[in-house]
Amino acid sequence: MVKAYLRFEAAASFGVIASVDSNISYDSSGKNLLSPALEKIGVWNVRQGLCTKTLTPSTASLGPSLAVTSIASSPSSLIAGGYGDGSIRIWDSDKGACETTLNGHKGAVTALRYNKAGSLLASGSKDNDVILWDVVGETGLFRLRGHRDQVTDVVFLNSGKKLVSSSKDKFLRVWDLDTQHCMQIVGGHHSEIWSLDVDLDERYLVTGSADSELHFYVIRHESVDGNSLNGVEESSIQSKWEVLRHFGEIQRQSKERVATVQFNKSGNLLACQVAGKTVEIYRVLDDAEAKRKAKRRVHRKKEKKHSKEALDGVENGDGNNANKGDNSSVTLVPTKTTNPEFTVPDVFKLLHTIRANKKICSISFCPITPKNSLASLALSLNNNLLEFYSIELGETRKTLAIDLQGHRSDVRSVTLSSDNTFLMSTSHNAVKIWNPITGACLRTIDSGYGLCSLILPTNKYGLVGTKDGTIEIIDIGSGTCVEVMEAHGGSVRSIAALPHKSGFVTGSADHDVKFWEYQLKQKPGQATKQLVVSNVSTMKMNDDALVVAISPDAKYIAVALLDSTVKVHFADTFKFFLSLYGHKLPVLCMDISSDGDLIVTGSADKNLKIWGLDFGDCHKSIFAHADSVMAVQFVPKTHYVFSVGKDRLVKYWDADKFELLLTLEGHHADIWCLAVSNRGDFIVTGSHDRSIRRWDRTEEQFFIEEEKEKRLEEMFDADLDNAFEKKYASMEEIPEEGAVALAGKQTQETLTATDLIIERLDIAEAEKKRIAEHQEDKNNRNVAVFQSNPLMNGLSPSDYVLSAFSNVHTNDLEQTLLALPFSDALKLLSYLKDWTSYSDKVELVCRVGTLLLQTHYNQLLATPAARPILTVFSDIFYERVKGWKDIFGFNLAAMDHIQQLMASRSDALFHDARSKLLEIRTRQSKRLEERSHTGEVKRKKKKT
Repeated sequence: MVKAYLRFEAAASFGVIASVDSNISYDSSGKNLLSPALEKIGVWNVRQGLCTKTLTPSTASLGPSLAVTSIASSPSSLIAGGYGDGSIRIWDSDKGACETTLNGHKGAVTALRYNKAGSLLASGSKDNDVILWDVVGETGLFRLRGHRDQVTDVVFLNSGKKLVSSSKDKFLRVWDLDTQHCMQIVGGHHSEIWSLDVDLDERYLVTGSADSELHFYVIRHESVDGNSLNGVEESSIQSKWEVLRHFGEIQRQSKERVATVQFNKSGNLLACQVAGKTVEIYRVLDDAEAKRKAKRRVHRKKEKKHSKEALDGVENGDGNNANKGDNSSVTLVPTKTTNPEFTVPDVFKLLHTIRANKKICSISFCPITPKNSLASLALSLNNNLLEFYSIELGETRKTLAIDLQGHRSDVRSVTLSSDNTFLMSTSHNAVKIWNPITGACLRTIDSGYGLCSLILPTNKYGLVGTKDGTIEIIDIGSGTCVEVMEAHGGSVRSIAALPHKSGFVTGSADHDVKFWEYQLKQKPGQATKQLVVSNVSTMKMNDDALVVAISPDAKYIAVALLDSTVKVHFADTFKFFLSLYGHKLPVLCMDISSDGDLIVTGSADKNLKIWGLDFGDCHKSIFAHADSVMAVQFVPKTHYVFSVGKDRLVKYWDADKFELLLTLEGHHADIWCLAVSNRGDFIVTGSHDRSIRRWDRTEEQFFIEEEKEKRLEEMFDADLDNAFEKKYASMEEIPEEGAVALAGKQTQETLTATDLIIERLDIAEAEKKRIAEHQEDKNNRNVAVFQSNPLMNGLSPSDYVLSAFSNVHTNDLEQTLLALPFSDALKLLSYLKDWTSYSDKVELVCRVGTLLLQTHYNQLLATPAARPILTVFSDIFYERVKGWKDIFGFNLAAMDHIQQLMASRSDALFHDARSKLLEIRTRQSKRLEERSHTGEVKRKKKKT
């Protein structure tokens, strides 16, 4: 009889505030901050300091490839998230749902940017390509090729008509989106360009690289005719294709490379974040201030020049009078000082330098300007922390830090309480108590570097073994550390509870295994009873004790040593019983089954070994993980085993049949620890990625043979995909200069959709023949009842083919139709006439018809059979599209008329209240700046 098992699935992930692979970004309202949390995006309410929503991809394969690598917020409620597998998901932040998934990139998405209207999205990737997406139509428009290395950032110019992209190939590229070509390549950087941004008025573009300075460019607008542009004459721009002209550089304070440059919403501040612990804040001076500064600079320069000339004249003697004459002639020419050309230091002035405690991963300006400050800036740090700063003229203040909902470093141990109601996790400086069901952090207690932990059966106290050799007693109810005991001379590597006794055992790097007892006692001067721990006995070992395990009957104690062996002793007399040897590297974890028959060991040699505890014989050695096995544990009252390793995988085993049952993917880094619930209905794992994940047992059954076949199929598909990519990949590593290609990419879904369309076309053609034959029989008076094909579910041939497109995603339509052979494409064109009668399918018909015509243009011209189809289609196509265009135009005109009517009736202008508020606040901030500046000028005059 074939045995069925119950499946485990990923249920929850918590403990990550901000992961390091992606940027952070405010949403359009400025109330929420979007923070990457491995494969999820957390929406944090800044005022409350709470995560209000979590945007989680609804896919079965939660692995490292799905990590969020880029985030961008649109002017509306939409959020774009780029992922490590090259996909882009568009989320609705209000609903918390994924609106669409865009597949086009072959590498991780590294840059995302919306245009001002929010209708277009540009993305850059590690595959060196830039793709432009139509957000409304949910489809890719085109792919821009030309960069020789990873695209690092993109930005729209000229109301979305131009796009600038930066790359690690040290070049900027300016793309004309109307003609879809590269119109300018900008060099001058000596190292990789990591970030770029443009101010609100699109006057300046700034780039950041590993160079010691920030590079600035002025932007030529098509609407400007011969007027000066930021102090640079238009006539100096030599070519009409030159959109960016080098403006100058400004020296940075830090020597580390730039990670992000970003203007705030109003454009009066520029932040430069380096790949270290600092953010430099520059103030962008307005034209009046910049002119004054430029005049002062020119005046100082001339004064210096005059004094130098005067000094030279005194030294020369006879030529003194002539030099004086020259000096007077220079001072009488005021033309150059009236309108001096701006330089970068005239416009950009260093205001503050923010220094964080840890390395900064990303920054984001709040789009809403606070009342009493210039701007609010959010920082994500590489220790799983979010910080918020208020930037004022005189200082910067830290206003908030979100840190309690996660550990600052690796989760080294996890332990569940006896009733599974709470979970204790340890890290390098804190112990946290969690609700494992909701993922809420209940308590945070400062501690040492906790390597192992144990919750006592009463569930009131926890024990933590630290790297310093101490044992910390944690009062879970009050969230305090009651006592720190000096327990060992080396790090405490393992803690194991003694069954049926009020005691526990610790193993340490000082070669000692110590037995402890605990009891509640009331100490003198204390009102309540406290846990008191005392050492009962000590067992000396020959090497470092890495792991200790106690048999369920408390008869044996197993100790894993640094010499790669496991020594089994009698727990009462410490007499030697068995030595389990066979591992090539030290045993890092082990566990004994509930019935005491089996002991399983996991080692740094990547193997699991299953032993009999009666004779110490090795039942089976299994190559379990691709890296060290870090934790292993039996499911209570069974011989099922869970193991975790540095290969990021959780594996589920049957220790009687020595079979792999399940492989669970989800963690993004090494997994350090594991805890199994008492009932075996869920497990908890902790990882180097700072996340704690819960995996629940479901009611879904599975069989070993089915899982084996599934794994083989996945391996086969992966090999097939790799072979396909290698076979059809372009042999040229360097792309054609400024080339344009299709936006989408071929996936398993597009190929499946193509197969379905071909299959339905064949069935529909056969059905049409049967209908024609039946009609002939009917004309010949041989009438019989026509039986339609049951596969068609009562649909007509035309509707049956149309139903094949219902599950084809808009973004995948192009690649789906590209794979159609010409004969099937011709059949498909013949059905478009019938589909135009459905008003909601006109857009689909237009896209299908256009794509097929573009793809098979030459063959259609040379095929006489295609002419009648194309003639009929062209007439209806134009008529239907024109009809819908007229309807849309009429509706837009009507809405515009209603807007004008409401504006005329109301005293207030018909504007968006949010944008109006922004304008008012921007004006107020400018007034404050002007007042402060005039005050400074007056004070200086008084001093002089």
